[in-house]
Amino acid sequence: MRRLSVLVLCMLLAIPASASASPFGQVAPDPSQTAASPPQRATAFPALRVTRKVRGLSSPWDVKRLPRGRLLISERDTARLVLWRAGAKRALRFPARVWTSGETGLMSLAVDPKFTDNRRVYTCQGGFTSTGHDVRVVAWRMNRSYTGVRRIRALLRGLPATSGRHGGCRLLIARSGALLVGTGDAATGTNPQNHNSLGGKVLRLNRFTGKPHRANPWISSSSVARRYLLTYGHRNVQGLAQRADRTLWSVEHGPDRDDEINRLVRGGNYGWNPVPGYNESVPMTDHALPGAQVSARWRSGFPTIAASGAAWVRGRQWGSYNGTLAVAALKGSRLVFFKFDRAGRLVWTRTPTALRQFGRLRSVTRAGNGDLLVTTANGSNDAVLRVSPR
Repeated sequence: MRRLSVLVLCMLLAIPASASASPFGQVAPDPSQTAASPPQRATAFPALRVTRKVRGLSSPWDVKRLPRGRLLISERDTARLVLWRAGAKRALRFPARVWTSGETGLMSLAVDPKFTDNRRVYTCQGGFTSTGHDVRVVAWRMNRSYTGVRRIRALLRGLPATSGRHGGCRLLIARSGALLVGTGDAATGTNPQNHNSLGGKVLRLNRFTGKPHRANPWISSSSVARRYLLTYGHRNVQGLAQRADRTLWSVEHGPDRDDEINRLVRGGNYGWNPVPGYNESVPMTDHALPGAQVSARWRSGFPTIAASGAAWVRGRQWGSYNGTLAVAALKGSRLVFFKFDRAGRLVWTRTPTALRQFGRLRSVTRAGNGDLLVTTANGSNDAVLRVSPR
């Protein structure tokens, strides 16, 4: 017994200090994936400096960079589009009638890669229809004085909306130039598997015309909605990010378990099918469905952390964080770094203490020098945080 006790003590002492940042959540049960291995040496991870770059916001949903140090920020419930520069912020002239209810309002933003030439920005927002409301993607043109935007056109209407629950809605302009839209299922059980619904999907469209992208898997379908589909079977997509290897990744909320990080595969079914009714006891990825379902690259297990916006971390200054996926957590009130190998298998996760002090976190964006910009989502006195390695 004494010999066994000594052996156990030696094993405990052999655990590296970085194990305090042990793998968070779990890998999906997929034969192509391996169990998470321990993080690298703690000394390989730089300390993180977190500052409140923008203060006094109300439920900011997203933040994006504009030229010369400007930031563009959306506030979900006030439906304000806010510009920040050099310590000063102001609401832009934003001629939009935005439907706000629950989780839906003024949500995700995108800035055109050719903004200096075309001045285009994009919003995903609640809207009004002749019979009720929807979620839609709208293109805008910023004026030269950065005091307001002018509506160009609605690129896509008719994303489903009910009470405002599960409204999505994340935008990403891929390196190909295509505009991706991650949508929620509007808490309607039939939407995710229905190819004639835009809910519970990742959509891909031309960012100038709003037409379905020509490389979409069902581009020749007679169904207009189906032509937009890149992937389906999602619950509530909150994050989209493109890795340096050009692979596309999504982050989505689970019910009371299994938030997911998914690597997107053209035409893939991600297995959410909460029917009959809206039965949230079914698996997030239901492999009992007909055909093949794509397993998550990470899932939270129980309980969820409400994993939200995400961005890939780049730059040698980040040390072992370089090449990780930084994911904001709302309910979990933290930022989590996920290391995936080249094959997309989870290696480790890390949750720095410095990013557990600001309450609910929603969106993550890379700054020009590689720093991260993170929005808080506490309802009042919110901020855009700047996260810098040192």
